[in-house]
Amino acid sequence: MTTTIAKGLEGVLFTETKLTFINGSEGILTHLGIPIQEWAEKSTFEELSFALLHGRLPGADELARFDAELRANREVPAELLSVIAAYPKGVHPMQALRTAVSHLSLFDAEAEDTAAEDRYRIGVRMIAQFSTIIAAIARAQDGQEIVAPRADLTHAGNFLYMLKGSEPTAEEARLFDIALILHADHGMNASTFTAIATASTLSDMYSAMTSAIGALKGPLHGGANEAVMDMLDEIGSVENAVPYISEKLDHKEKIMGVGHRVYKFFDPRSRVLRDYAAHVSEKQGKSHYYQILETIEKEIVDRLGSKGIYPNVDFYSGVVYSDLGIKKSFFTPIFALARISGWVASVMEYTANNRLLRPDAVYAGAKDQTYPELSDRQ
Repeated sequence: MTTTIAKGLEGVLFTETKLTFINGSEGILTHLGIPIQEWAEKSTFEELSFALLHGRLPGADELARFDAELRANREVPAELLSVIAAYPKGVHPMQALRTAVSHLSLFDAEAEDTAAEDRYRIGVRMIAQFSTIIAAIARAQDGQEIVAPRADLTHAGNFLYMLKGSEPTAEEARLFDIALILHADHGMNASTFTAIATASTLSDMYSAMTSAIGALKGPLHGGANEAVMDMLDEIGSVENAVPYISEKLDHKEKIMGVGHRVYKFFDPRSRVLRDYAAHVSEKQGKSHYYQILETIEKEIVDRLGSKGIYPNVDFYSGVVYSDLGIKKSFFTPIFALARISGWVASVMEYTANNRLLRPDAVYAGAKDQTYPELSDRQ
């Protein structure tokens, strides 16, 4: 057995996948071999979810049936909504989401079933219900009445409707749909790996998704786009952008939304979001945010591009979400709303040929010790 330690499991290969391919040095991201740019331009979150779950693109009838299945499964038990409404005000939205998803399992008499068809059934239902749960948490935390889902709206449009209580424009719904597509799956990230690790024990799908939410809650995984918005507010104006970044770099401080564990070139998702952020920000009269980001990006590329450090997807996503009326505290739950499709698909793919994940560690502690009596210890 090798004793070489791969910190953070970097470079460790533990399975094969046909879902997502990433070439970090060239800034390439594909799902089922199709570039992310094409998914964003031509597809929908519903279609990408089907493709990830089935490993292939759907036909027209298949997509219609899958879309209808999602729409039919959006409602959650009234008892759960009552509990969500009673959560303490000011709790972290990811705490609320983690608790609500775990609670949701109590209403599923077949929650413990782990056969492939059961994982699929539960997974599809959770993809639909995540939007209802997250919107309910947001409304309840604001002291507003929870809005029931509408079956006549798209997945993205329905979420914005439940969140804000008014029907979004077609442009708003499409923009959010694209954001969901861009975040739906991204290889073996920490939350996806966590979901797989849990499922590999033959635990249930709810436990796997709850585990993934817990991993995503950590600031090294989710939450960077919140910090980007805080940074923009701190900078305040385009004129302050370069001095701010220069001071950060001179003191070797981290700049949020910049750099990625995998990408050593532009994150292709950030390139897609950048164009939409520019359009929406200008249309809503909030172009100063985009202008600050544009100035920061140029400075980062000029100074750090040679080191493989570029803006990532979090760099522009916060501006897009903000322009859609989504509060900063809910940026990470929105991440979960999208990534649930990748989590479910990855769990299903891995458990089809399951093997319990059980890594090892190199022991570095004391050896050949004897047990001293408590009275003899100092």
